[in-house]
Amino acid sequence: MIKTFSISTLVILFLTNCGGTIHHTKQPVKRPAAPVISTTGTKTSPAAQTEIEYQTLIKTYKSETADVLNDLLNGSSQNSKTSIIAENQSACNMVLTISGNNYFKKIPIGAKKTGSVMVPKNQNYNLSGMICNSVYQKTKFVTDSYSVKLSN
Repeated sequence: MIKTFSISTLVILFLTNCGGTIHHTKQPVKRPAAPVISTTGTKTSPAAQTEIEYQTLIKTYKSETADVLNDLLNGSSQNSKTSIIAENQSACNMVLTISGNNYFKKIPIGAKKTGSVMVPKNQNYNLSGMICNSVYQKTKFVTDSYSVKLSN
């Protein structure tokens, strides 16, 4: 009787400590204030311009997540395309511009989010964007999937 009680107690303790209770807490996300568009002819900051561009692009952007995951998991040297993945570790939304030979795409990437795209292999690509008030610019010859982490 005592042995059964001890085993039952151990099983209950084990199950309670294995994540039987899920706690969800929301962390406040710090986002920059929405930019104010001035009609008086004054220029907006580069960060504000990026935010405006991000908000415009996010409405119509079509993600290529399924193709990118397929490339990462089943990548083949036979495939003519590969993936570029950019992780935005900053607290600001950004727009990553990828341009190459007969290729041009803008990818809106939210703060603390990841963006990705499929591109033709074996080409030089210019990657550029504004992260908060920092400029990112790199030229990369892409032969296989490429990943970059960006922060301000």
